Amino acid sequence: MQHFDGSSVADMGGTLRPSTPAAAGDAPRAGFGAEDTRVVNVLRALAVDEVEKARSGHPGLPLGAAPMAYVLFSRHLRFAPQAPDWPDRDRFVLSAGHGSALVYALLHVFGYDLGLDELKQFRQWGSRTPGHPERGVTPGIEVTTGPLGQGIANAVGMALGAAHLAARYNRPGREAVRHRTYVICSDGDLMEGISHEAASFAGHLRLPGLIVLYDDNRISIEGSTDLAFTDDTAERFRSYGWQVLAVDDGNDLAAIDRAVTQAEAADGPVLIGVRTHIGYGSPKVDTAAVHGAALGPDATAATHRFLGVPEGETFWLPDDVKAFAPQYRKRGEQLVAEWQKRLDLMRDADPELHVEFLRVMAGSPSEDIRQDIPPFPAEGEMATRSASGKVLQRLALRLPDLLGGSADLAPSNDTALTGLGDIAAGDFAGRNIHFGVREHAMAAIMNGMAAHGGLRPYGGTFLIFSDYMRPSMRLSALMRLPVTYVLTHDSIGLGEDGPTHQPIEQLAALELIPNLFVIRPADASETRLAWAFAASATGHPTALALSRQKLPVLAGVPEDAIEQGAYVLRDAEGPPAAVLVASGSEVSIALAAQERLRTEGLEVRVVSAPCFKTFAARGEAERASVLPPDLPQVAVVAAEPGQFLPFLGPRRACVALDDFGASAPGEVLYRAFGLTPEAVQEAVRTLLGKEDRHV
Repeated sequence: MQHFDGSSVADMGGTLRPSTPAAAGDAPRAGFGAEDTRVVNVLRALAVDEVEKARSGHPGLPLGAAPMAYVLFSRHLRFAPQAPDWPDRDRFVLSAGHGSALVYALLHVFGYDLGLDELKQFRQWGSRTPGHPERGVTPGIEVTTGPLGQGIANAVGMALGAAHLAARYNRPGREAVRHRTYVICSDGDLMEGISHEAASFAGHLRLPGLIVLYDDNRISIEGSTDLAFTDDTAERFRSYGWQVLAVDDGNDLAAIDRAVTQAEAADGPVLIGVRTHIGYGSPKVDTAAVHGAALGPDATAATHRFLGVPEGETFWLPDDVKAFAPQYRKRGEQLVAEWQKRLDLMRDADPELHVEFLRVMAGSPSEDIRQDIPPFPAEGEMATRSASGKVLQRLALRLPDLLGGSADLAPSNDTALTGLGDIAAGDFAGRNIHFGVREHAMAAIMNGMAAHGGLRPYGGTFLIFSDYMRPSMRLSALMRLPVTYVLTHDSIGLGEDGPTHQPIEQLAALELIPNLFVIRPADASETRLAWAFAASATGHPTALALSRQKLPVLAGVPEDAIEQGAYVLRDAEGPPAAVLVASGSEVSIALAAQERLRTEGLEVRVVSAPCFKTFAARGEAERASVLPPDLPQVAVVAAEPGQFLPFLGPRRACVALDDFGASAPGEVLYRAFGLTPEAVQEAVRTLLGKEDRHV
């Protein structure tokens, strides 16, 4: 492992100025001097003041990590503060999101639309400086971080997205995609299991353009990291296939700069371990006490003195540092203009490629793509996972930004795209991603890909393993990212694999995540429409819950079935005495029960409910027209029925599950657990007071 120190670096004076980020082979640049150190201390002081004014936050990381962040922003990152969404910007992720006060100070100093007044409202209601970075709230924030490990995994997705788009759209002399992804992560990030999964995946692919600076301050909330974390981190990452560098002094700007410059020349991912001191400059340096609480007035005053803040000043911003903002905005204009010239060359040489690139990067929803997916004839049987695979093949030909894979389950999930190539080390042009058995990282990597822009990622696994992905799925919803989760084997119908693989509570649990649209199609036709809905989404993720077992292909499914959320699939022949409402494979059970009840002279309505989020968005009168509250209602679902309950009237019953499944063929399990037309028939009788009649 190469170590960098400052023994050969001379301090150099001069005026503060923005510098052009170096690429591999660039000439040496001017060194760092006292002026740079002063800017670092201004950033430190701003972060301390943000936390102190809020009386809440994390001052330790900003005090220790400010030098490496300053080096990145001043010497390496390509960005345009006035155009924070410029497609070819370098991506920067603070995976250790608790250090958000540092990011806000950086964004302000380097010219983003984040005024000093916003820094003074750190962690307050309605501000653009929340306690952890939030995508869509603050300009310049790429992803929402704070749950440790998520940011580094998101960054893997961003780097993968950049590599794929570069392979697809770049041509010599007219490169549309030339950016890198930079991360600052913490000890906590590298303890979390998701970082192991993501780092292994990135190393396997020898993922280019990914540079992670590890803030190695050796302190966590409980004290020294030696209490729980004695990994040889360098050897671990080296075993994954990463290049590993080290900076022995986290205050040595020149050494950090040299390490990053070397990392930028690498052909795979690089980890730079930077030895820092949490709370540097404060009386609480190198202690857990500085991690997650304001310093307090006395310690803040002492820290100010150490950092050179004038007596009595808070939110100190001297004039020469104020000059950074317009200078970096001007540099940003130049970077965007240079990129636009390359795009113009693309347009002149290949107009169709140019149009496609602009469309995918804009993330604009396509025109109604249902017309490109042939309907399934209402005959025979087909598992909805199989229908999903057939639809996905057609969609991939229509949508160049659609790509994905599964957690080593592509044959079971039907997620492989035939003839569209695999993403592999050194070849990122394919559309199939082999995530390996890494569900949690897969979900977070997809978040990074979607946040990068230009991509509509999907990822498959069994519904039961959504539990492994849930933190990342929640963040998909929080960030409003158009990610699609293909979750097959959605019930006890999967059969012999038994209760470890049979989801019971997962549907209801996923339904509780705001902004996650869970769709459980009843047949191939609803599956077609579910994919059209997911592939057109712009502000939310979608989870498709699909069956392993074959289901009848139904007649009468309307083209807006998913937008309706719940609809009358087969009405009563006359005034209905009750309503049967079901989703997925249980819709067929409800239809069979309807026929049985009809032989007794009881007419009931059958409602298919593929998506409760869209149904909930309809007006009360519309919902009541589908599920009249004055009628008895029976919900049928091979799971815990919590997702149905908010929509059922006072006279209701559930033919559902409240315990784990078992190992046996699926049809045997449905009978054994009472998920049968006969059981639904009996539930209707009970609600109607006709319990004395027999099947």
